[in-house]
Amino acid sequence: MPGARLLFMAALLVGAGAYAQTAVVVASIPPIEAPAEQTEGTPEGADGPAPTTASTDLSEDALKVPSRTAAPPIADARPLKPEDDLIARAWLDGEGHLAIGPRNQPRRLTIDVPLQNKLTAILRRYQTPYGAVVALDPKTGRVWAMAEHSEARPDLRGLAVKAIFPAASVFKLVTTSALLVAGLTPETTECSHGGKRKLTEAQLKDSEDDHACLTLSDAFAFSANAIFAKLTSRHLTADALRTWAERFHFNRPIDFAEPTEPSLCAVPPSGLPLAKTGAGFGDVFLSPLHGAAIAAMVANRGLWRDPVLFADMPLAEPTRVMDEDDAAALVEMMAETVKVGTARRVFHERGFQLTDAAGKTGTLADKRPFRDYSWFVGFAPKDDPKVAVAAVIVNDYDWRIRASWLGREAMRLFLEAEAKKARAAEKAMAAELAATKLASPSGSDAPASGTREASRP
Repeated sequence: MPGARLLFMAALLVGAGAYAQTAVVVASIPPIEAPAEQTEGTPEGADGPAPTTASTDLSEDALKVPSRTAAPPIADARPLKPEDDLIARAWLDGEGHLAIGPRNQPRRLTIDVPLQNKLTAILRRYQTPYGAVVALDPKTGRVWAMAEHSEARPDLRGLAVKAIFPAASVFKLVTTSALLVAGLTPETTECSHGGKRKLTEAQLKDSEDDHACLTLSDAFAFSANAIFAKLTSRHLTADALRTWAERFHFNRPIDFAEPTEPSLCAVPPSGLPLAKTGAGFGDVFLSPLHGAAIAAMVANRGLWRDPVLFADMPLAEPTRVMDEDDAAALVEMMAETVKVGTARRVFHERGFQLTDAAGKTGTLADKRPFRDYSWFVGFAPKDDPKVAVAAVIVNDYDWRIRASWLGREAMRLFLEAEAKKARAAEKAMAAELAATKLASPSGSDAPASGTREASRP
């Protein structure tokens, strides 16, 4: 299998060549590069710096999923109402926390102000046409950052809670979970050909051209579209895929302090449309907040927590989405994505490495007008997650950063700040201990010289 993996990597890199021909990294600032002509998808190797059926509470009208090709929802996106934009309304209290409400009865937000400011500055610095990143505590759901910016539409607030972005290959998290329950394992092997940009009916059948053979784990790490389409066609029904989409909270409301659009997913009944949906080419839309919550669920080995924005909000009991063993298998596949797969280059960048992470990339493009969507959802560290993130960037032909780079920076900045706090706390504790010893009289714990201990009975 290593040989097949190398062959697939070579094909992936060739397909991504238009992205990487002139890439030069200087001080971790990604270069501006022009993507190639795209149809349904973009090679994900270019993402670098350059169960029971869940119920739904949505009305029938709310479940009308827009067409990704005919009516992409980003074109008609409306800004969040000012009264609902809690972060924009918030003010800094005397201790440096964001709060809303009257000054004599403030409600603090969970936002980490330095992290929020740094991520917002990144999005503005690189003039992202549309961009958002959410970071939260995977163990509690408390949101540490909801940064966003739109150079194309400066008035468009609320990108972090809007489900206007095609989920692309992030949906492979759902498909993989369904495949594991259907009896496949990370070592299940399938062969295919093509599929980097377009999927056809012929790719669902065995062929003499099927020279790319990968395990499910490697297919996930390298986001092998044709293999996922084939596996979906052979092992999943529409009901099974829909069930798992709903378990991952698609087509369901998310309870959150700001009005959050539900992430919508249309599951075709059968054939190539169903297979394409399983591979990430369907009419499936995701909000960054939802993406971060999904990453946190996997980090928690299958336990879902609703995201929380108010510091005084009591935490609800988590609900189990998937079996713990299947979630652990998904964690390992996400780790392979960072270690050797589509996010490898970004997470191994010299001087900015974050190798103990797990994630999933996604890329997709609209043709007219051209929009390049890129996603990253993930968490770090892999075995003791401290932060879960989702990042989405929508670029035009001239682009500066993509989502994998932004997601890595969100996790790296958070973890570095936490490590700095820990070092400062250790230093303060050591200083306090030293001061305590200095304040104690020398030898005060021992009998004074020339005295005799009290006689024993």
